[in-house]
Amino acid sequence: MPILLDGKKISSQIKEELKAKVDELKKEGGKVPHLSAILVGTDGASQTYVEAKVRDCQEIGFESSKLLFDDSITEAELLQEVDKLNNDERVDGFIVQLPLPKHIDVNKVLNAIKPEKDVDGFHPVNYGRMASNLPAYVPATPFGVMELIKRYDIQTKGKHCVVVGRSHIVGSPVSILMGSANYPGDATVTLTHRYTVDLAKYTKQADILIVAVGKPGLITADMVKNDVVVIDVGTTRVPDESKKSGFALKGDVLFDEVSKKATHITPVPGGVGPMTRAGLLMNTWLASQKEIYGQELV
Repeated sequence: MPILLDGKKISSQIKEELKAKVDELKKEGGKVPHLSAILVGTDGASQTYVEAKVRDCQEIGFESSKLLFDDSITEAELLQEVDKLNNDERVDGFIVQLPLPKHIDVNKVLNAIKPEKDVDGFHPVNYGRMASNLPAYVPATPFGVMELIKRYDIQTKGKHCVVVGRSHIVGSPVSILMGSANYPGDATVTLTHRYTVDLAKYTKQADILIVAVGKPGLITADMVKNDVVVIDVGTTRVPDESKKSGFALKGDVLFDEVSKKATHITPVPGGVGPMTRAGLLMNTWLASQKEIYGQELV
């Protein structure tokens, strides 16, 4: 049986560690970290995610706030709200929950967030710092993936890491981090995507396989070698009448098959998902302590 990379367990550990830091901060009379979220529209998954972030903050003693807007909000109005949070000294970091309505330019909104408050790690300045191996807010999901690898003491130096999917949210940053001169890192990285010819040719070479596409069951047992480490970032809602919610969450990896060949594997749900939220909390702590950008920017 493979070792399950338990994101629930590790994220709970991270929250306990952050809570201890916040408790100590409160004793010293320091400022409690404050995370804010902007949510536009009524997307069910987005609402659930933001509510979960609020609960996480409550659990560990962070302050949190959420700004809810109708999906009729104009781009100019949303940019004004971003500017308010940029200049609100009480707020250490904030996120704009995606997706946004089609009439709003996502890049324009994300680029309007001050880099020092961009705890989602999507701003080009943070992305560039990360790619240059400088201190940065790493996007929350890749941050969570790296932390999972680290806490399970998975060796990465000299390993062949194959990443499936090249999104700016997961695939591309993960490929940069796994190839960086750090631990986790120092891997030889192959980045594959929708135009890769013969995907299985590459996935079969992977010592560490990280999949972030959003296609349930894309990776099957015949596409991996024995003793592979598998990190499945994909979470897709698939109709399932046996579930109270009416759907089940499925990963990009056919777990029952692939797990028989793996030494370590993430479950879906309960693997990378909780680690994404933990990554956001860790970034918010860093923002509150001015550990990335320093006091001079405040």
